[in-house]
Amino acid sequence: MASSVSSTAPYARKAHAMSGPLVLVSHVLCPYVQRAAIVLAEKGIPFERRDIDLANKPDWFLKISPLGKTPVLLVGGESIFESSVICEYLEEIGLPRLHPDNPLQRAWHRSWMEFGSALLNLIGAFYNAADEHALAARAADIRDRLGQIEATLVEGPYFAGEHFSIVDAVFGPVFRYFDVFDAIGEFGFWDGLPRAQRWRQALAMRPSVIEAVHPDYPELLRGFLLARRTALSRRMTRVGASV
Repeated sequence: MASSVSSTAPYARKAHAMSGPLVLVSHVLCPYVQRAAIVLAEKGIPFERRDIDLANKPDWFLKISPLGKTPVLLVGGESIFESSVICEYLEEIGLPRLHPDNPLQRAWHRSWMEFGSALLNLIGAFYNAADEHALAARAADIRDRLGQIEATLVEGPYFAGEHFSIVDAVFGPVFRYFDVFDAIGEFGFWDGLPRAQRWRQALAMRPSVIEAVHPDYPELLRGFLLARRTALSRRMTRVGASV
């Protein structure tokens, strides 16, 4: 799929023109791609999105992605890999600023970006759990992490209040998983977490978050989960939550 976003920031347009056309090399389900796409959209930087199959990586992709992972941002003849690095690059070249101006607050935000990546790892462990005991244990781990988020949040609607930040761009794709998980069963992820739930809802309504995935993302994710033959996929079969 190729998509473009019209720029509304003159500085972003200037930086884009100097750097050459931007291409976001993507996988349709990759949450790390989504965070880069969200930042691009929030800054109004035009880009092309080029999807690949990570199970059958093309040779040209392996040449530009030393780790063999998405996302990769192509800037003229250069490639930038790792989502956090891509987001930091975009923060430097385009407005509006999504990081806080204060250095300590900026570092704090970057710490929570890493927390979001760690939560993604737990989500992967959850949907790969081999049996119900492991599934319940990983669900409890996720609930504990969400509880840590609850204790950190302010009034909202976003991570740091009214201002949308790169932390929000990181967590929008994280929370998207739970839309599918909620249809499979009750895991207690959000029990007693009103602030985290409000944040999740605010991100789900943000245009940049909505548009960071294909319209058929939920069906694609369900198909991916069902094919894994794990405890979660067996639950899906029982409740008819397959594609």
